[in-house]
Formats: sequence, C-alpha cells, structure tokens
Amino acid sequence: MDQQAAAIPFCRRENGVFVCLIRRRDATFWGIPKGFVDPGDTREETALNEAWEEAGLRGQLLGEAIGTYQYVKFRGRLTVAVYVMEVLTEEPAWPEARLRERRWFRMDEAVTLLAGHPVNPLLARAAALVSS
Repeated sequence: MDQQAAAIPFCRRENGVFVCLIRRRDATFWGIPKGFVDPGDTREETALNEAWEEAGLRGQLLGEAIGTYQYVKFRGRLTVAVYVMEVLTEEPAWPEARLRERRWFRMDEAVTLLAGHPVNPLLARAAALVSS
C-alpha cells in the first residue's frame, strides 16, 4: 500500500478555531493538503511540505498522527496519515497557488464541507486536540 501524509491546518482566533481547506481551482469539493511520502522523508515532513506546496502554509505539527484514512486512486488503495498543524505563517504566494485555492473556515463549517471526505471521522479528534 502506498503511503501519504496530510495536514489539517488550523489557527486560533478571537472568535474560535479556523481550519484552512484547499481545492483545485477547477473543482467544487474541498480537502486538506496531502501527498505521497517520498523516499527518505518522514510522514511528518511530508505533511508539513504538502501544507506549504498546496496551501502556502508553514507551521508546526501537534504531536503524532491523529489517525489514518484510506481511499482508492490510480487503481490502488492509499493510506493517509493525518496530522494537525498549527499555522504560524500564511504566505501570499506558494508553489501550487495557480492550481489551488485556499480558504479559512470555522471548524464546524469545515466538518460540514468535508462531510463526504474520508478525513471527516478524524475531524472530531482534531477539534479536541486544538481546543485543549
């Protein structure tokens, strides 16, 4: 099984916890930054790298992966390790800015927008981690 890693990027604001979701500019469905773990990289490094490449976000992971999910792509089953990332900087330009849109949503809005996404069952764990 091929391994991927993903980040749930969040920030705390006066009016609550916000999650940054991304989507391809030609798509309607939102998701989170994720990608393949390259040889020599850790899952943690991959999660941080994907948040930068796909969303222009830099930050720090909060501990270990909060879980995994699986999905089928390229006729194979992929396993994605999911990390929670506190965003420290948000850059105006990033490697995939031409391809992807990023937008901040309140945690409850993100849960609704990701209702059909396989990461959805892990969002409650993410919310508990960032509110503690």
